[in-house]
Amino acid sequence: MLKFYYNPLSPNARRVWITLLEKEIPFEAILLNLDGDQLQPDFLTVNPFHHIPVVVDDGFQIVESLAIMDYLESKYPTPAMLPTEPQALATVRMVQMVTANELFPQVISLIYENEDSPQFAQAKQNIDKVLQFFTQVLGDRSFFGSQQLTLADIVAGIAIHSLPPLGFHLSNYSKLNQWSERLMQRPVWQKTKLSAEDFEAFKRRVRILVKLRRREMNKGNQAK
Repeated sequence: MLKFYYNPLSPNARRVWITLLEKEIPFEAILLNLDGDQLQPDFLTVNPFHHIPVVVDDGFQIVESLAIMDYLESKYPTPAMLPTEPQALATVRMVQMVTANELFPQVISLIYENEDSPQFAQAKQNIDKVLQFFTQVLGDRSFFGSQQLTLADIVAGIAIHSLPPLGFHLSNYSKLNQWSERLMQRPVWQKTKLSAEDFEAFKRRVRILVKLRRREMNKGNQAK
């Protein structure tokens, strides 16, 4: 049976978790507590970069959430979550990459930066730009690139659903708000939604990781 290494606090892991559940793929869930499990020798043989998610399917190891999602779509094509029409497929890929490269880093800033800082204000402006763009891309479809759920909806949905708990509400983006509510009506999304307590734990973890990363960058700059 396919093995899925994850922790629900990880947005990248939840991408894969939702994909597995929406496709009704049988799997063995292996929960890592992220307080050291990911550094244990047994896990490092699965992923030497000590990150989650990881999927191991009949001995084939896959890291990186987007690659895992593509693998699952190719091996388990029903229900289809990638359109075949060129423009629709490009839309799905574009939304995935804009979420990863443009939106999610701003979510991190909302969590880490002080609310009265220029960085926080800039993050809100950048998020508005992404949401305006997504509104245009969504158009009159029910989902990104399709009338059925796609991999883009999973990637974007996880990031966008984190905005209201951070004080950035979707009331000014009516189409996206309706799309977000449409996702949350699905049983899988209700099952995988973080509780308020878990979301606070996610925020604490983000602050720790950003602080450690900045400390490492400062050390590297000083060593030059």
